[in-house]
Amino acid sequence: MSAVPAARPTASAEPPADTPGPTPDLDLLLVPPRARTGWRLVPARVGAMCAVELQKLRHDRTELYTRAVQPALWLLIFGETFTRLKAIPTGGIPYLDYLAPGIIAQSAMFIAIFYGIMIIWERDSGVLTKLLVTPTPRAALVTGKAFAAGVKAVLQAVVVVLIAAVLGVAMTWNPLRLLGVVVAVLLGSAFFSCLSMAIAGIVLTRDRLMGIGQAITMPLFFGSNALYPVDLMPGWLQAVSKANPLSYQVDALRGLLIGTPSHLPLDFAVLAAATVAGIAAASALLGRLAR
Repeated sequence: MSAVPAARPTASAEPPADTPGPTPDLDLLLVPPRARTGWRLVPARVGAMCAVELQKLRHDRTELYTRAVQPALWLLIFGETFTRLKAIPTGGIPYLDYLAPGIIAQSAMFIAIFYGIMIIWERDSGVLTKLLVTPTPRAALVTGKAFAAGVKAVLQAVVVVLIAAVLGVAMTWNPLRLLGVVVAVLLGSAFFSCLSMAIAGIVLTRDRLMGIGQAITMPLFFGSNALYPVDLMPGWLQAVSKANPLSYQVDALRGLLIGTPSHLPLDFAVLAAATVAGIAAASALLGRLAR
């Protein structure tokens, strides 16, 4: 009689019970995350770049504390003095109340206008070259850095609002209006940081950027409605104020915080258009820094 061949053992799809399998903690290491494609790619890269920039605040918060000194001095000294003098007509609104939104916009601009120095530092240290060879679009890189500057400016604005509240400024605490304040600060800071990065792409050195930044900050500030109404300006300065994005940011903040007559649709439209134009200009000039 012929022997019946023994059946070969079939491979089991499941490992034996005593065989250790991959733990849930190692799944992310064994299985790569699903790649983002299409419309989700750019927002993901923007968020990643913004998170990288904000990580720096976790290691050194000194910048937030030191930058709070200047707006505090504007409110405590300039605001209190001119409130007593009543030299600037503000339509029956206490001058300190009128000034507070302007100081919020000013402090946000001062944070953003020197943001190009960080780009030049990254160029000198080799970080920018590594970022530019990644699949991240330049527009996403610039946008992430711009809105990181905006988040820093929002934190600065919170400090100014708290100081103004302590000084007795009558501001709204409506959540929707405060959300509008956050959007206005983000857009304004994003534009000025893109302006700084575009200038960095032209001048290429930190010293030149510092000089240009110092030369344009005060004209932008005094050529806006941050300190006084536009009606008090001479005709040529009124024209400058209408072309100054800071004026639209101050107008939006003033209307949202203290309820003065404003043009919110126009203000946000100008800020959004200026931000888009700034991102396009900075993205186009970013490559010059890496040459």
